[in-house]
Amino acid sequence: MDTEGTTGSAYEASGTAAPRLPRQAGPPGTPPPLPPRPAGPPPAPAAGTEPPFLTWLRTPRPDAAAPGVWRFGHRPRPAQEPDRVPGRQLISGAVISLLCGWLLWSLLWNGYLGHYWIWPLFALTPDSWRQEGMFAVWVVYGYYTLCALVLVVVFGRLGRWAQVWQRWIAPALARLWDDSGDAPAAVPEPEQDPAQWPRLRAAGAHDAADRLAADARAGLMNDVDFARVERAWQSARDRPGRLAAFTDTVLRHGAAACAHPSGARDLPVRAARHDLVTGQVRLGAAVDDERNPYGHRGAGCALDPALLGTSLLAVGPPGCGKTGRLVRPVLESLCLQALAGRAAVVAVGAAGAGLAPDDAFDVVVKIGRPDSAYDIDLYGGTDDPDEAAAVLAEGLVGDLAAALPGGDGRRAATALAQLLGPYRAAHGRFPSVPELRELLDGDSPALDALRAALKAGGHETLARELDARERQAHRPGDPGPLLADRLALLDRPAFAGFFDTSAGDRAFSLRGLEHPLRVRVDLPERGHAEASRMLARLLLAQFAECAAGRTDRSLFACLVLDDATHTLTTETVRGLGRLRSAHAGAVLTLRTLDDVPEALRSALLGAVGCRMAFSGVTTWDGARFAEVWGKEWVETRDVTDRQIIAHEPITRVTHVVRRVITGRAVTAQSVTVRKVERERWSASELAHAVPAGHAVLSVTSVRGGSAPPVLVDLES
Repeated sequence: MDTEGTTGSAYEASGTAAPRLPRQAGPPGTPPPLPPRPAGPPPAPAAGTEPPFLTWLRTPRPDAAAPGVWRFGHRPRPAQEPDRVPGRQLISGAVISLLCGWLLWSLLWNGYLGHYWIWPLFALTPDSWRQEGMFAVWVVYGYYTLCALVLVVVFGRLGRWAQVWQRWIAPALARLWDDSGDAPAAVPEPEQDPAQWPRLRAAGAHDAADRLAADARAGLMNDVDFARVERAWQSARDRPGRLAAFTDTVLRHGAAACAHPSGARDLPVRAARHDLVTGQVRLGAAVDDERNPYGHRGAGCALDPALLGTSLLAVGPPGCGKTGRLVRPVLESLCLQALAGRAAVVAVGAAGAGLAPDDAFDVVVKIGRPDSAYDIDLYGGTDDPDEAAAVLAEGLVGDLAAALPGGDGRRAATALAQLLGPYRAAHGRFPSVPELRELLDGDSPALDALRAALKAGGHETLARELDARERQAHRPGDPGPLLADRLALLDRPAFAGFFDTSAGDRAFSLRGLEHPLRVRVDLPERGHAEASRMLARLLLAQFAECAAGRTDRSLFACLVLDDATHTLTTETVRGLGRLRSAHAGAVLTLRTLDDVPEALRSALLGAVGCRMAFSGVTTWDGARFAEVWGKEWVETRDVTDRQIIAHEPITRVTHVVRRVITGRAVTAQSVTVRKVERERWSASELAHAVPAGHAVLSVTSVRGGSAPPVLVDLES
C-alpha cells in the first residue's frame, strides 16, 4: 500500500506518530500483515452532471439549531407554536369566506347593490380620463381589478387563507416538486463555497486547494475524504512548520491524502445517514406531538461527539431497538470519524451481536475464540503496579465493593499491588492469570519462587510486600480468596490462549486511544456470562482511566458498551463524570435500571448528559427518568358545563325541544385558563404512551447547552 506522504504527514501534523497496531500471532520473524488496499475512489459522475458530493457539501447547516437537531438542510421553526386553528374549522372558514367574497363581487358586478361602489372612480379621476377610447377602458378595468384585489385581501384574511396555504398547499407543492426532480443547489460565491476550500486559499495554499477542488468536481472525493483532509489541515495550521508537508502530500495524492493507517476511505456498509461536516448521525425524527417542543416537531434527531462527550444511557427491554436503532448507527458514525482522523472508538458487546462487520474495524478481539488475532491486556498497558492493581480490582470485585471490608475496593487493590509490584520487578512483566491466581491463593511454592527471584535480581526490599501479603492473608475479611475466585472464571480452558502477559504485540491495550483506532471486543456471553460481565466491567474501568490519562486529547474517544448489565460500580459512575473534561464519552445500554445497584441509579442518571428511554420501559424505570427530566410550566384549560334555567315560556319550549332531539340538557360552558407545573414526561406516559419503534431522548452538550426530552420516531 502506498502510504508515502499520506499517513506520515497526517500524524506528524498532529504531533503524534502513526499508531502501531498489535500483531497477529505467528512464527518468530513473521512481519505484521499489511492492511488491505482501499476499494478505490468513488465512481466519476456522468458528463455534464454535478457530483452528489458537491450537492451534499453545499447544503446549508444552520449553526443556530438546538442540540440534538439534525442540522443537514434543517429549516428552523419558531420556538413557540402560533395559534393553531383546528383543520375542519380552518377549511370551513376558508370555503365560507370564498363563497361570501364571490357572492359580493357578483352582486357588485351585476349592479344589484347599485353603482355606489364606482363613485370613487368618478370622484378621483378627471373627466378626460373617462372619454371613449382605449385609455378609458384601461382606467375602468384597472379600477375593477383594484376593487377585486381589495375583496380578495379582505376575505382572504377573514378566511385565514394564508394558514391554509402554509398547512396544506405549500407542502403538497413541495412534495410534487421533489417527486419531479430535485433542483440543483445554488453555487455560492468562491470565497464562501466549501468545495473551493477557501480557508486553504486564505492561508496561501492555492495549489492544494485547486487539486482538492478538481478531485471534488471529478467525483474522486467522498465525505470521509473531505473530513479527513479538513482535520489534517487544522492540525497543520496549528503547527506552521507542517504546512509545507501538508501541501506536498495533497498535491501528490489529492483526495486520498493523509489516509488512515488502514488505508480505508469508507466503511464496507452504511446503514444510517451521516453528516461528517457536523459529525452527526441521524437517529430518526421528532414526532409532531403536543408533548414535543414546537421547535423540534418534524425535525430530525441526531447525535454527535459534542453530545456523546457527556455520555449516553439508553434503557429499554429486549427487542425495543437499542442495538439496531441506536448502538449500530452511533458506532458506524464513530468508525467513519475514526477514518477521518477525528475519533477513536472501542465497541464491546456479546459475540454474535452484529454491531458491525469485521472489515469496519482495525482490531477485533474475540475472547474465547481460537481464531482471534488479538488479545486483551488485563492491566491496561500500564507499567505502574498500583494503577494496574486499582483497575484490575475494579474489574474483578467492583460489583461487590460494598460487601467488602471497609465498604470499597481499596483493600482489594492493595492486596493486588502487594503481588504485582514484586512480580514485575522480578520478571519484567505482570503475572498471567494462572500465576496471579496461585499467588492470591497463597500457594507456598509460587511465593517462594517469587521471593527467590527478587533476591536474585537485587530487589530484597520488595520482599517485604510479600511478607505483608502473607500476614494479611491469615486475617478475617482478607480479599485475596475472593479475588482468586473471580480470577478462576478467567482461568478456564476456553481462555487458555488469552490474557498472556508474554504475548507481546498480540495484546491490545486501551493506551492506543491517542490514535484513530476502531476496536471491537466480542465477549463470550454464552457459557461464560459472569466472566463476560467481569471483562466488560474491567474494560469500562480501563477506558475511564486511559481516556482521562491521555496526553493528546485532540481525538474524541468513545466506548460503546452494548449491554452494561452488572458493570456499573461507584468508581465507574464517577469515571463517567470525568470523561467530559477529557474529550471522551461512553454509550451504555441497559434492559432496566434494576440491573444497576439501587444506590447508584440516581447517580448514574445524573452522571450522564444524554438519556434515552425506549418503548416498553417499566413504570419504575419511568419514574427515575421523570424525576431527572423535571417539570415545566404549562397552560391548562378547565371547561365547566352549567345548565341553563329558562324562565320565559318560549325559551322553555325551545329548551325542551332541544333536549328531546339531543338527549341532553341545554348548558353553557365556562373556560378557566391557568398555568400549572407538571412533569415533562410522567412515569405512566413513558411506560404506556411511547409507541413501538419510538423513544424519548434528552441531550446535553459539553458546552452546557441542552434540549428537553423529545419523542423520536426511530423508523422515520
